[in-house]
Amino acid sequence: MNQYETVFILTPVLSDEQMKEAVKKFEDILTKNGAEIVFEDFWGMRKLAYPIQKKSSGFYQLIEYKAEGSVIETIETELKRDERVLRFLTVKLDKHAVAYNEKKRRKAQEAKEAQAN
Repeated sequence: MNQYETVFILTPVLSDEQMKEAVKKFEDILTKNGAEIVFEDFWGMRKLAYPIQKKSSGFYQLIEYKAEGSVIETIETELKRDERVLRFLTVKLDKHAVAYNEKKRRKAQEAKEAQAN
């Protein structure tokens, strides 16, 4: 199994509930096809570098997961079909990227714990 990272941008006209529903849909597609979700992160509403479909901002979502290569085709097909998705990008992570992501998450967790104390 390889590790992948998919980032997608949802249209800004969605309510919080609609946005969460869209994210849940893509998570369900991944898990139903045998993927194991390692990490997910909601980056919030961000300004786009250039307008896409006459929109200048969007909701960014990152999902990191372990899956077989055939799952990528399935999830990307669903992302293309969904009109709520403005753009998406899937990247296969090598061992260095996986180690970097784990280190980054560990540091963020330690900072959060230190802040709580």
